[in-house]
Amino acid sequence: MNYQETIDYLYSRLPVFQNIGARAFKPGLHTTLQLCEYLGNPQEKYKTIHVGGTNGKGSTSHMLAAVLQKAGYKVGLYTSPHLKSFTERIRVNGISISEEFICKFTDVNKSYIESLSPSFFEVTVAMAFSYFEQCAVDVAVIEVGMGGRLDSTNVITPVLSVITNVSYDHVQFLGDTLGKIAFEKAGIIKPNIPVVVSEKQDIEITQVFDDAAVERNAEIQYGSDLYQITDYRHIDGKLYPEIKEANTDEIMFKDLCLDLAGIYQLKNIGGVLGALEKLQKAGWNIGREAIYTGLSSVVETTGLKGRWQKLNDKPLVYCDTAHNYAGVSYTMKQFNSIVSDHGKKRFVIGFVADKDISSILGLFPANGVYYFCQPGNLRALNASELKQEAEKSGLYGNVYPNVNEALREAILESNPEDVIYVGGSTFVVADLDQL
Repeated sequence: MNYQETIDYLYSRLPVFQNIGARAFKPGLHTTLQLCEYLGNPQEKYKTIHVGGTNGKGSTSHMLAAVLQKAGYKVGLYTSPHLKSFTERIRVNGISISEEFICKFTDVNKSYIESLSPSFFEVTVAMAFSYFEQCAVDVAVIEVGMGGRLDSTNVITPVLSVITNVSYDHVQFLGDTLGKIAFEKAGIIKPNIPVVVSEKQDIEITQVFDDAAVERNAEIQYGSDLYQITDYRHIDGKLYPEIKEANTDEIMFKDLCLDLAGIYQLKNIGGVLGALEKLQKAGWNIGREAIYTGLSSVVETTGLKGRWQKLNDKPLVYCDTAHNYAGVSYTMKQFNSIVSDHGKKRFVIGFVADKDISSILGLFPANGVYYFCQPGNLRALNASELKQEAEKSGLYGNVYPNVNEALREAILESNPEDVIYVGGSTFVVADLDQL
């Protein structure tokens, strides 16, 4: 099979969560363990760092990978879902997996894959592990798909676990309270393996993490206990946080620049720096220059897209993959901060159907102009249904068949002072032609 035939086979033969949702969800590690054993347990041949959490785990994974790469390590990076191409999920030093490897891996292992009936995600995890072994990486940064405890990636024994935060998302799978969701996220905490949690949240969440760490004899540290962000600036599309040592006035990273400019990165950076400090203390050669150059060039170094990404000037157009209440609340705060007194707020939004969006819609302003669309996958919420739901929250606009037509109309109707936001779903952002 050629590459396109191979991708078509993987998508058609294996249940794909991003397309069909719950029917593709296979909690548990048994099948992934079988696949890995069949492949010779490639995930044991190099060091790994495991990154979970509700929001920010993708950005955190990319930031860690960028710094490690600038420090001279050969770095594998596994993230999901992809935006444009399947190959984005699996990278080594920022370069996507080769189409040739995908074809060969699928062809050689096809019979065994079919005998196991794994999910699409289980196969892609095993493929990533195998590719990283072939590339002889020094370390692989592995992003959790969903939850943690029963996620396919949780077959690894990392040198460090990182958890960003906990908020409501995928409640039908992970639980309907923050405590239950935290329990699933805490599943990546391994016996005697240190864990860094980016931010200390309320006691219900913190207690779950602390209890899991004690039970597994894992040293736990909270990024927000190590560092405090006292201020930040936006200059030329970059984010400059003022980072001080917690409980002192000592500036720890003067003029640190993040090219991931979403203000929600202020929640992630403490965990990233805490994780790097933990690795340094364990003997990893990560200098300050690598931290500065890595964090200022994540997009270029690792290929990350869709995180508060500017698509156009006059009118300003930003897209963001935030897709739950906590994530959208931060992007709306940032969006509102860049709208001039003379400009209109315009929103090109779409969602998937298996998500409760009523609370998310409540974050959008009633004085905005709305362009309702739908992502091009099977889980899409019909744009007409979205319009009806939005009107219950006082949001009014027109319906468009896809994000590109909606955005073209929004730009056409805009004045230079207007600002346009594109988002609501990762898959809406993925459909953008400009990305």
